Amino acid sequence: MREKGLAGAGGTQGRDAMALKLLFWELEKHLKSSSGASVVAIDNKIEQAMDLVKSHLMYAVREEVEVLKEQIKELIERNTQLEQENNLLKNLASPEQMAQFQAQTETGGSPNGTAPPPVPAGTSQVLPSTQSSGTSA
Repeated sequence: MREKGLAGAGGTQGRDAMALKLLFWELEKHLKSSSGASVVAIDNKIEQAMDLVKSHLMYAVREEVEVLKEQIKELIERNTQLEQENNLLKNLASPEQMAQFQAQTETGGSPNGTAPPPVPAGTSQVLPSTQSSGTSA
């Protein structure tokens, strides 16, 4: 996810990286030629470099936060949908099916086993996923 969020900032990152390299190159050049009289100028260059790094990191964090907010929104929507589906299935299940399901969950058995649960004689089982208004393809 992080790569996706940061990929959109490629142009800004490239400019920032180039500016940072230039700043450090100028700082190194200045340090080699300076006799120590321009300590204030060096401090200013360091402060500029730190501000540049800070702004770059803040931008990256904001991008990541936006991606995570979108994921949270999608998960909340999916959870709501699954809760509605669960309630519908509970309402459509017969008391015998609910008792069998509860017995399976209490014993640690999987309710999603390969064999469908037995349908009591004289009743028909219709699941929403098997209902169709036409022919199936």
